[in-house]
Amino acid sequence: MRDRRPPHKTRERTKLVDNAAAKRVTLPRALSKLGYCSRTQAERLIAENRVAVDGRAITDICAWVDLATAKISVDGLVIAAEAKIYLMLNKPRGLVTTRHDPEGRPTVYDCLRDFDIPHLSPVGRLDKASEGLLLFTNDTEFAQILLDPVTHVTKTYHVQIDRIMDDEAIDAMTSGIRHDGELLTATAARRLRQGDRNSWIEVELDEGRNRQIRRMLEALGTECLRLVRVAIGELELGELPKGAVRALTEAELQSLRRKTGIEKARRN
Repeated sequence: MRDRRPPHKTRERTKLVDNAAAKRVTLPRALSKLGYCSRTQAERLIAENRVAVDGRAITDICAWVDLATAKISVDGLVIAAEAKIYLMLNKPRGLVTTRHDPEGRPTVYDCLRDFDIPHLSPVGRLDKASEGLLLFTNDTEFAQILLDPVTHVTKTYHVQIDRIMDDEAIDAMTSGIRHDGELLTATAARRLRQGDRNSWIEVELDEGRNRQIRRMLEALGTECLRLVRVAIGELELGELPKGAVRALTEAELQSLRRKTGIEKARRN
């Protein structure tokens, strides 16, 4: 069977040609996964003849490497794998989930100033008006699997609304509500507590559609006053103060990995 690598003007034949193994990726992606630079920057370095694999210079951006065995160097210096970091933030309301905002608004990265870690990215996002649990990592594989709808990792939210939610509305959220032609469904919903004019409900989702809870409430004629994500899978926000960041414990990380099937895949 012919190797189906992306077309390129130069096709250097090295031991880097087999892309069937799970640990084999293109050389630009390898540099990115090792935390050295972005793929675009890696392509430029390769084109400038500054990257070598196992001592041999590579100028083909389509070359494949085995991350488990290849020794990759840039300008003669061997690139070591970047330590994997997993953080949780209690996102305050009013911050946008992006590194650089063109409008100059405060971002979630303002809370990470004490963490000088390159390529640290949020796992999913919370909109500006939402609060609560937001994960950050430089482990792109972990983030992609956690966000994949196939894994069905439940996200739990506590939501303050402008009325007392009746049984009919609760049932509608779990049976499905149409908004702008799209069927939106919560995995679970229940009342938490109520006052004279407003109440709190708990909503669980296993998919990440844009502004899903707010859109469902809007379709029910209900205003969302506050929306706080309190858990992802078994990982709970707990008593982490607003704006505070901490590393996940090994037990918390293993719990998420079990939920997504990462540990099972690694054992196999």
